[in-house]
Parts: sequence; C-alpha cells; structure tokens
Amino acid sequence: MAIDGTATTIEVTPEAATKLQELRADDPKRAFLRLYVAGRSCCSFMYGLAFDENAEETDAVTQAAGLKVAIDAQSLPYCDGAKVEWVDGPEGTGFLVRNPSLGGSCACGG
Repeated sequence: MAIDGTATTIEVTPEAATKLQELRADDPKRAFLRLYVAGRSCCSFMYGLAFDENAEETDAVTQAAGLKVAIDAQSLPYCDGAKVEWVDGPEGTGFLVRNPSLGGSCACGG
C-alpha cells in the first residue's frame, strides 16, 4: 500500500500532461507516473520520469494534472515543488523537470 495524501506538490504543465496521457494510452499497465531523482550535478538535481504499473509500499502518491504520481521515499524531499514541462525548441524536445524550491548555486557557473 502506497502512502497517500502526502503534502507533496507536483505541477505538470498542460503540454506535459497531454504528452504523458498520449504515452500512457499505449499501455493500460502504465497506472503511475514515477518521478525520481536520477542523480545530482554540482548545481542541481537530475530527475527521471517513468511509467510504473504499481506504487511501492514506501512510495508517496499524489495527483497532478489527472495523473497519479509515485515518488520513492529517498526522492521525495527533492521532488516537492517540482514542475514537469514539455519542451520543444532548438535545444531539443522532451520532458524537463525543474524544482525552483531547491535553490542551488555553484562555482562552475551552471
């Protein structure tokens, strides 16, 4: 049983929600969108997105733009306030996760 009713706030932009719903429609087993921390650079966290059939017992589950979002316990503190966007521009096309609530700076200029 997943942990429901967390105070975690996740925003999914309308464009990202549309793309995620399109991808999810291909496979009915894609019940949850999993948001996780995939690593860290010197200046910020790197996030990952994946579809999952089930939420784990220790996952926090929240709703965003009509999607059930599962976040593992280790990633949870770094995902609160995250915004999932769909970008399509000269630098590439795909999903981008930003978290303005986690300020960070470093000496590398990144």
